[in-house]
Amino acid sequence: MEAIRRFERENGCEGFFRIGVGGYPEKHFEAANMDDDITNLKRKVDAGADYIITQMFFDNSVYYRFVERCRKAGIEVPVIPALKPLSTARQIRLLPETFSIDIPAALTRKIVQFKDDKEAVYAAGQEWAAAQCADLIANGVEGVHFYTMGKSANVIGILKECF
Repeated sequence: MEAIRRFERENGCEGFFRIGVGGYPEKHFEAANMDDDITNLKRKVDAGADYIITQMFFDNSVYYRFVERCRKAGIEVPVIPALKPLSTARQIRLLPETFSIDIPAALTRKIVQFKDDKEAVYAAGQEWAAAQCADLIANGVEGVHFYTMGKSANVIGILKECF
């Protein structure tokens, strides 16, 4: 961290670089428990992180609890929520397996209902993420990060709807 700040001073670009770290609202899969995960996150912040971007989540209450735990642990940097609009029915299975996250039953039912209609699945994923985004904004988040995974049309739709 100090090397970056020194580089900024020496090159006339102070305040230009920011360091972001990952945070896991549903616990990193290698962490023994959520307390240990938050302790490790605090270490990253104490080492100089300027902000946290979360792993994707599909239930905003998970994010709000995570931020509350961070604040109780003394983590005061911004915690930027990250959303992933579902774009295929396969993601209902693949995302939890790959990223150790939960997908709410209501979203799973909605996607399964349309599983044979790719456009309907895409629209349902966009609708869910737009509702999440609108709720986050209404509750004062400083920004939202989107995991596009190469599919930006749904994010553009969300941005048009929410902003």
